[in-house]
Amino acid sequence: MQAQSRTDFDLAEFYPLIKEVLDSGGEFRLYPRGTSMMPLLRQGTDSVILVKCDNKPKKRDIIFYRRPNGQFVLHRIVGTSKDGTYVLCGDNQTQLEKGITDDMIIAVVTDVFRGEKRLAENRFSRKFYELLWCAMPIRKILFFVRRCLSKIKRIIFK
Repeated sequence: MQAQSRTDFDLAEFYPLIKEVLDSGGEFRLYPRGTSMMPLLRQGTDSVILVKCDNKPKKRDIIFYRRPNGQFVLHRIVGTSKDGTYVLCGDNQTQLEKGITDDMIIAVVTDVFRGEKRLAENRFSRKFYELLWCAMPIRKILFFVRRCLSKIKRIIFK
């Protein structure tokens, strides 16, 4: 999910400020854009709280990182490679992104908000969701079923 605020601006312009806030121990509220982290994160209504990643992030954490091309991204860690790099994937994707290193990670997501309501991370439904979506074979099956149902719906209502 490409991460920017509710208004259009280049996040790179604000990166020094974000880094300063995080390095001083503060939190930064970000309003992500894009669809790669749906259904957990919805563009235009949801926001996340970012904090500096002091410890090594773990599987199922959502991290805010910067790709070598300069793009800022929020994706979930779905595993680690033998070389110690992270394997990431957006919740609404099946394509894995490999080779993410610790120095590319800017922050980790600690809270998710839908409007002003905090989505409790320790609720059973959220834990189940994270467990389900980090299992790539299950995710691929669910996406396949969703595509099939969508095609059937189009045929029926055509």
